[in-house]
Amino acid sequence: MDFSWTAEQKIWRKTVRDFAQKKIKPKIREIDTNKKIPKEIIEDMAHLGLLGPTVSKEYGGAELDWTMACIAAEELGRADISLAIPVLYLVEAAWGFIFSQYGTTDAKEKYLPKVTSGDAFLGIAVTEPEGGSDIVGAAKTKAVKKDDSWILNGEKMFISGITESSNWGGIHLTLARTDPAAGHKGFSFFAVPLKDNPRIETTLLEDMGRMGISTGGFSMDDVELPENHLIGEQNKGFYYAMEGFSAARVLIGATCVGASEAALELGIDHIKTRKSFGRPLGSFEGIQFPLAEHYANIESVKLLNYRAAWIMDKMYREGKFSHHDVSLASAMSKLRAPIHAFAVMNEVADWLGAAGYTKEYPVEMGIRGVRSYSIGAEGTMNIMRVIIARELLGKEFLPYK
Repeated sequence: MDFSWTAEQKIWRKTVRDFAQKKIKPKIREIDTNKKIPKEIIEDMAHLGLLGPTVSKEYGGAELDWTMACIAAEELGRADISLAIPVLYLVEAAWGFIFSQYGTTDAKEKYLPKVTSGDAFLGIAVTEPEGGSDIVGAAKTKAVKKDDSWILNGEKMFISGITESSNWGGIHLTLARTDPAAGHKGFSFFAVPLKDNPRIETTLLEDMGRMGISTGGFSMDDVELPENHLIGEQNKGFYYAMEGFSAARVLIGATCVGASEAALELGIDHIKTRKSFGRPLGSFEGIQFPLAEHYANIESVKLLNYRAAWIMDKMYREGKFSHHDVSLASAMSKLRAPIHAFAVMNEVADWLGAAGYTKEYPVEMGIRGVRSYSIGAEGTMNIMRVIIARELLGKEFLPYK
């Protein structure tokens, strides 16, 4: 058991941290206000290999392992506490990996080089208007084979990157029923381009946080896709989606670690210098004890999260663990990370007093941004609990069967 970082990991962390602190951190208020990530940041991220970093080198990716991918996610979260850029990063890292693993050669050649160069967006579209967590029971989107094409009808909602995909081009990995009678074994995954598609109508929503990346939905009316836009095997889409969710959850955990550490560091600087009743705030036990608790919680989440990344690396590179192991580890990280990050940011806002309720400090951006991770992004907290219980007890104990 070795908890040290390799020389390569240390260099990678320093490289990403230097870039993020210099190029991203000074821009986060502007990004939050203008609701757009500047083009120069996208270009710089592409140059550093931070767009689709887990994608095969053949298509412009860096083929990062999951530990290295988490290091980058942590540093991006530390710099952009609003979590907009980390969302862009983790969506393309997790789902770009799935597309790189299972997409057809023709489709990957068409889209992935543009994604890794920052000229196209790659997202995930699973959630529907009438069902979030209940993917199997509530999903109505269907795909029907017609000659050498697929015809898709349905609607997806609460999807990241609608504006980006519509403007830049790219694809959303979209889950659709291809065998309605087969339950979760009757879904397939498709690469659906939104830009300039007259059969697709998009909708935008205004989130409370993560303002730099768009959220919304899209409806499909007889959208015709080439056969090579099917991802992986027909009727295996549900399994690819679950694999992608596990990857995204680990990256979310790392993002939350970075953002919560940044918030706590800001708070520590404040309580060491701000005085009340003639003494620094940090000298009061009412401040010290919560500080100790929050620091310990962040460290525990960090250990959970990097263990999950390590398990993923062992599974993909050495075949030493199963998808069930990954699912359990990633769910535990996702269950803890957003809750503790939110608690840290609330605590620091209290330490700041009235100033913590202003936009003079970035904590309010963090509070708004990190809340999305516990509400629903990549699964609610109760879904994480269901997954953990399922892996401990067995599928026969699932409450929805």
